[in-house]
Amino acid sequence: MTIEEEIKQSKFRNVQQKAILNILFTSSWIQNKQKEFFEPYGITGQQYNILRILRGQHPNRISGAEIKNRMLDKNSDVSRLLDRLIGKNLVSKNQCPNDKRASDILITELGLSLLEKLDSDINHLDTKLNSLSEVEANQLSNLLDKSRN
Repeated sequence: MTIEEEIKQSKFRNVQQKAILNILFTSSWIQNKQKEFFEPYGITGQQYNILRILRGQHPNRISGAEIKNRMLDKNSDVSRLLDRLIGKNLVSKNQCPNDKRASDILITELGLSLLEKLDSDINHLDTKLNSLSEVEANQLSNLLDKSRN
C-alpha cells in the first residue's frame, strides 16, 4: 500500500513532506511489529536494544550513561529500563568503584541466553519486515543517513 492509501491523503505540501510522513508512518509500523515480536519473550524493543549494547561490551561492564548514549531512542528512561531488566535477572548492576554515584551494568548469563534465542528469530523478523533487496536496503540506508546531514 502507498502512503497515500495508508493515511488516506493524496495531497502533500511537497515531496519532502511526503517522504517525512512516510518515514514516520513506516517507523511506527515497524515499532508495532517489533512490539508484537518481543512480547512473547517478555521484553520491549528498548530493553532488547540495551541487551544488545551490553552483549557488545561483554564481559566488560558499562555505565548507564554510556548505554543511553548508544541507545537508538535517546529519550529512553534508561534507569527504569535497567530496573526492569534487573528484575528479570537479565542484567546486574554494581556500584562503580571509581564513582560512588555511578553504577556499572553487566549482562547476565540469562540475558546472553535470551539474546541467543532471539538471534535467529530477529533475523527472520528483519527480512519479513523489509521486502527490499540487499541493494535497495543499502540505498535506503544511505539515503536516510544523507537526510540527517
